[in-house]
Amino acid sequence: MVTANNKTNILSIKELSIQISLNGLSFCVLNTEANSICYLKHIPFSEKQTPFNTLDHLKDAFNNEEALQDSFRTIHVIYVNELSTLVPKPLFEEDAIADYLKFNTKILQTDFIAQDEIHINDSINIYVPYVNINNYLYDRFGTFNYKHYSTILIEEILQAEKHAEDKKMYVHISDTHFEIIVSNQGKLTLYNTFNYNTAEDFIYYILFTAEQLQLNPETVKLVLLGNIKEDDSLYNIAYKYIRHIQFGKTNTNYLIENTEELKHNNYILKHSF
Repeated sequence: MVTANNKTNILSIKELSIQISLNGLSFCVLNTEANSICYLKHIPFSEKQTPFNTLDHLKDAFNNEEALQDSFRTIHVIYVNELSTLVPKPLFEEDAIADYLKFNTKILQTDFIAQDEIHINDSINIYVPYVNINNYLYDRFGTFNYKHYSTILIEEILQAEKHAEDKKMYVHISDTHFEIIVSNQGKLTLYNTFNYNTAEDFIYYILFTAEQLQLNPETVKLVLLGNIKEDDSLYNIAYKYIRHIQFGKTNTNYLIENTEELKHNNYILKHSF
């Protein structure tokens, strides 16, 4: 029998999704037979790590978490970092792939650069995965799938807005950063990511983006996803300045074995399968 300690097992009924950030790791296991998420685990780091230290944490998780020692049919890896940029597919040139990233992020000459195609938006998402982690996962599991987290976020939001006739501002919140995605009649107007420390940082970037795009806080619909709940500091300050606020929901129909899990939480993990 093939186990998760070396290669994936096509006979397994489980799939594993791993979200990798220098601020923490998240794991999600899908039971494909029951169509249910049977394991969800977050491992935050006390401070931002290097890719090498992050790999050590990943190895520790596989060694210590019993659920991660199971066998899996497929492995999905999501890289969470700011090292990405979108390029319209008609303008994309393979030979210039590093040059696109240089416009808005600092990369090293030794960085490996990957790309995701976002079909719904006819664009290419160019980004930097962590090669040392890819190498470890390949040694452990064999082949696996990986994407940048913004690819999944943009794909799923545009899919949800495909038939919309209005403008919406989506905000996806993590512990140290959040993303703003603005759609207009199902088309992408803006995607950007922001670091924040306080609720004041959070609302400043939202209102600044709204001002730049001439979106009226009295009329625009703000949809919240990710690590936020009603009456926390981020929600309260957003509600103070934006009239129309709602929580989003996933486009999946997975059963969640943890009954406390909110529909808008872990949005990217749930859509990674």
